[in-house]
Amino acid sequence: MSADEEQWAVLMRAAMAGDEAAYRKFLKAVTPAIRAAARRNLARYGLSAGDAEDVVQDTLLAIHLKRQTWDSERPIGPWISAIARNKFIDQMRRRGHRTQVPIETVAESLAAEEQPALDGYDVGRMLENLNEKQRDVVRSLAVEGASVRQTAERLKMTEGAIRVTLHRAVKALAAIYRERGT
Repeated sequence: MSADEEQWAVLMRAAMAGDEAAYRKFLKAVTPAIRAAARRNLARYGLSAGDAEDVVQDTLLAIHLKRQTWDSERPIGPWISAIARNKFIDQMRRRGHRTQVPIETVAESLAAEEQPALDGYDVGRMLENLNEKQRDVVRSLAVEGASVRQTAERLKMTEGAIRVTLHRAVKALAAIYRERGT
């Protein structure tokens, strides 16, 4: 594990224990690495570096919403790489490309590129734009840290329906974020 990944893991562990300042530091620390990886991967496939910010924001949002899925006993780099890889592939698909991207390609390119981190975005205001069911699922899983099973029981839904609702909510949040041009 690289020194950066060790720092990210320490910050994420503190964030998962409720330290909001550590979470902000974590997001600021991983953003340049995600941005650099997105730019390199997009350039590799002939796409504009301008699309990198969409990949970065989609990745950061997914990390935020799925942070409870990271096993703190495992390295954080591969977990971030998998999310970044999936968001990169989503971007390629939106552009009409069909491609397979090996996880090693994204993982190797997570070396940090020095750039200022983006200002944070008020996720709470974004959640207000979701329908009530999506908002309840996102808050339960991402904010309260409940499991899929606990959320399903509380909302009287199946676990599959919870996952589908979360997926749709993440897509909606990403679209809202892109629409606002931030």
